[in-house]
Amino acid sequence: AVKYADLSQNRTSNYIFSFDKMLALQGNTAPYMLYAYVRIQGISRKGEIDFEQLGTDAKILLQEDAELVLGKKLLQLNEVLGEVEKELMPNRLCQYLFELSQKFNQFYDQCPVLKAEEPKRTSRLLLCDLTARTLKLGLFLLGIQVLERM
Repeated sequence: AVKYADLSQNRTSNYIFSFDKMLALQGNTAPYMLYAYVRIQGISRKGEIDFEQLGTDAKILLQEDAELVLGKKLLQLNEVLGEVEKELMPNRLCQYLFELSQKFNQFYDQCPVLKAEEPKRTSRLLLCDLTARTLKLGLFLLGIQVLERM
């Protein structure tokens, strides 16, 4: 949480060290990102889903607004990583992961995953898996390990 809090700040600005803010489950914090990741793992466990077994021929259908917004955010990863590398500003990756977590939580609240009918169910599971992989990669690049449960 401390590492993420440090990296999430612009390197040229000062900030006030606060454990309470760093450990909060709301806002641009490591626990918030980890909670989104753990939530996806919970979907997998509850539905007894192995994301690896979903199949490569399945398609992601972006029909609901929340699905589309999440899909668009996922597509921005390459651009964000390019900016981080060029500008040497890891806070941009932190901001992206925070926004991705927000979009995922909105998607989760608005679009039932396990109770959806096929092919929506598989599509939403694939969207969850892609989100989890993206969060895991981003946090790994920041030197933060993900958790399977919180």
